[in-house]
Amino acid sequence: MARGTANTKDVDLPVGFETNPAEDAMAREVLTTARVKMLLKTPWFGTMATRLPLVNSDAWCPTAATDGRFFYYNSKFILMLKPGEVVFLFGHEVLHNVYDHLGRSKYNKHNHQIANIAADYCVNRDLKYSRIGTFITTVPALYDKKYDKMSMEEVYDSLYENAPKIDMDALVDMLLDEHLDGQGDNEGSGGSGSPEEDENGNLVSKARPSYSEDEKKQIRDEIKESLLQGASSAGRDELPDGIRKIIKDFTEPKMDWRELLSVSIQTTVKTDFSFMRRSRKSYYSDIALPGMIPEDTIDIAIASDMSGSISDEMNKEMFSEVKGIMEQFSDFKIRLWCFDTKVYNYKEFTPENIDELAEYQPQGGGGTDFACNWKFMKEREIMPERLIMFTDGLPYGSWGDPDYCDTVFIIHGSTEIVPPFGSHAYYEQSKQIK
Repeated sequence: MARGTANTKDVDLPVGFETNPAEDAMAREVLTTARVKMLLKTPWFGTMATRLPLVNSDAWCPTAATDGRFFYYNSKFILMLKPGEVVFLFGHEVLHNVYDHLGRSKYNKHNHQIANIAADYCVNRDLKYSRIGTFITTVPALYDKKYDKMSMEEVYDSLYENAPKIDMDALVDMLLDEHLDGQGDNEGSGGSGSPEEDENGNLVSKARPSYSEDEKKQIRDEIKESLLQGASSAGRDELPDGIRKIIKDFTEPKMDWRELLSVSIQTTVKTDFSFMRRSRKSYYSDIALPGMIPEDTIDIAIASDMSGSISDEMNKEMFSEVKGIMEQFSDFKIRLWCFDTKVYNYKEFTPENIDELAEYQPQGGGGTDFACNWKFMKEREIMPERLIMFTDGLPYGSWGDPDYCDTVFIIHGSTEIVPPFGSHAYYEQSKQIK
């Protein structure tokens, strides 16, 4: 059974043949040498590649594949490649695992074929710009500069929208490897696909692997653990941007915006001291130490970005959340305003008029100048315990003054935006808000 090839190439990829032990030994040596080179030159990629045991899959795999636990290969295909291309191939399988392209595709209910093409475009691009091995030309491999800044989902959307004008069969022929779904199949000579040792102690797979959902989850957890362990020894420049983002997401989990809002407000609670209640520490001394009296006194400022992307309904939801939090305390002051390139409709709310917060009318709607908020506070000598800004995170210039007061950004829109200072969370609309 031969895999199809692109019109620009004429490469017959073998599959289902009787494995030649001498050829397989040479292929394993090529693969082992490639992994050693990766460990020396790019430790993270080398570590991730080495954790995948080599499995001869001549019976069903025309090129290479991975299920996150093993590296499946066709011995004749490996011997066709140049040494640098084998390094690239390992990197290709590593990134498919780490980016969890299969899981993302299944979750988003993507067209399987188009999702595979999008995944290869992204993987090959990252390897190309990270200079992992030599870009494969012995067989077709997908790359297009127009996708350089896109995520897999964005590439998928572009392909899907333009599918009537694209020769999808030609792109499928350019997939560098076999994309496994863990369901197994009836190809090959039978069996579950689980690797078994041959007479030489080498692993061999006679059919595509099959895994239960629990096993798939376990494999994803194993990949995550290896990813974090390998990243600790890797140089920052070695890791593609996509890997750095995944590591950040693992190590810095995003807090729900309501939770961050609540924590941000409650941690501004002040305490004071008074001699009216004597400290227990002074009971047995001649010194009268003051006792601590907690005061539910909160002084916060809220600035709502009205440059266009924050709707009145979204503002009402956030103000309602603030009101609910504030009602837990006996004394507070909320300084609320809206802004675009200047500040509008400044109001102060205390326990006496907190019910009026629900009737607050946002104003504005022009450009976006974050700095106008700090200018406004300084001119009015407003020094809040914390400034909470509800925004789309797209200022035309500076994000503001990082040294003036603690700042919390609740960002609506892209979860890719990270403020240069302060805390942040990403706004998600409640289901009841249309």
